[in-house]
Amino acid sequence: MYVTMKKLLDDAHQHGYAVIAANCINLEMARGIIDAAIEENAPIILNIGQGQMTNHADGELMSGLIQRLAQRTPVPIALNLDHGKDYERLTHAFRHGFSSVMIDASQYPLEENIRLTQEIVKLAHSQGVTVEAELGKVGMASQGDQGNQSFFTDPEEAKYFVAQTQVDALAVAIGTAHGSYPKGMEPKIDFERLKAIKALLNMPLVLHGGSNSGDENIRQAVAHGINKINVATDNFNACRDFLARQLAEHPDTDFLRLMIDMENAVKESTRRYIRLSGSAGRAAHFVFKNERAARQVDTTSHE
Repeated sequence: MYVTMKKLLDDAHQHGYAVIAANCINLEMARGIIDAAIEENAPIILNIGQGQMTNHADGELMSGLIQRLAQRTPVPIALNLDHGKDYERLTHAFRHGFSSVMIDASQYPLEENIRLTQEIVKLAHSQGVTVEAELGKVGMASQGDQGNQSFFTDPEEAKYFVAQTQVDALAVAIGTAHGSYPKGMEPKIDFERLKAIKALLNMPLVLHGGSNSGDENIRQAVAHGINKINVATDNFNACRDFLARQLAEHPDTDFLRLMIDMENAVKESTRRYIRLSGSAGRAAHFVFKNERAARQVDTTSHE
């Protein structure tokens, strides 16, 4: 079923778990991610980054594909534009049926971030589309940004930002970064800061840079209030590494078999994060409500 991201994150916030938001750029990745959610009976969010949409994963085509897959799927699925920075790309996603958009104006001073976010919230909320924003800066692991505390989210600023913008979810900078961390290194997450932000905001919070950040870090982030975890790099690497290994060992592999097995690689990568996030089995929350509604309709129709 195709739902808004707000529906998923509000439930995660209420029940103390996180929904995995996995980036995808094509049919194989989308099906692998959705199959992982089905097998784990978990709600799932499919992310398409602005750069990914610009360079490869056409938003109109991917939205139609994912909505069709969602209609055939028993678990709840949302589609989110990740790190939307350009108004043209944000409205493109909005026009083509994305159920959520992330406005990322974190590169601007606080008041400009608020102004730009307010503009997108007004547009999106008028049509029931979820809005995520970012305060602080989740930078790049390749530049060591995860350790730059000047990028971290200030709890009091976060409270002011949410009051001014009325966003549905907030991405916070607490020690993770995008991309691959140096080999053997795990980020040091500021859990006390996360606890303070959660206590002040009492709303869904988002962790970007979830890939390769450490299993215990993921568990503790969820325990301290994270309700959405973005996973991109690990899934892309799972696809790359499988293809490289398979072609090296079996250079004559049939292309169709290669694509089928690559789906399985991204599925297994996603399943691991679903289990870490505490979202396995949580699709039952949504299925139960739908089944109850269906029973009520059936009863009425026979009276």
